[in-house]
Amino acid sequence: MTTILKLENLNYGYEDGGFRRQILKDLSYEFEKGQFYTILGPSGSGKTTLLSIIAGLDKQESGKIYYEGDDLDKIGLYKYRRNKIGIVFQQYNLISYLTGLENIELAMTETDNAIPKNQKEVAYALLEKFGIVKSKADRLVTKLSGGEQQRVAIARAIASNVDLIFADEPTGNLDTATEQEIIKIFRMLTEEFGKTVIVVTHSNVVSQLSDHRVVLNEGQLKDI
Repeated sequence: MTTILKLENLNYGYEDGGFRRQILKDLSYEFEKGQFYTILGPSGSGKTTLLSIIAGLDKQESGKIYYEGDDLDKIGLYKYRRNKIGIVFQQYNLISYLTGLENIELAMTETDNAIPKNQKEVAYALLEKFGIVKSKADRLVTKLSGGEQQRVAIARAIASNVDLIFADEPTGNLDTATEQEIIKIFRMLTEEFGKTVIVVTHSNVVSQLSDHRVVLNEGQLKDI
């Protein structure tokens, strides 16, 4: 397999009540292309912090991150976020005054990647692939259910033609049945679209259906 994201000796910590709390300790790990990863770990272990760092939303104190062999410092965090990755949040983070379709179309304009000229048709087709029919795609996202909004959020994450998708507790607000449907979409992203998916989760249901279960504990990532 080919490595898409390589973490090399990452360190990160902060001051907490006069004490230094080390979240990442010389953490090294490699994520392979086209695989579905779940990152588990006890509350407070730093899973969301790690995701923020490898998604370019925060910066490690030391160590290196490589995307397809290129140092993120060389790529630049703005270009990395704009052109290389998509992010799915627990709270969806959709633009509430736009329809599902408009949220997708906007994502297509905010990248330097090649996007088809028939953006509207592509957006409709992408949403339908994830279970959002045209009549729902044309609704304001606030008129959609939680599961439907998360489907739109996932479609938005890949609409900019990226290969790496991050998700932070993407099923945390969903019931069990909807959670399983969202997991099927993540599997679809890897199996049909060839994407690499990295999900931070507390859910054993999600983790059991991933290709790789990884635990963050005491500042290190280890396969389980």
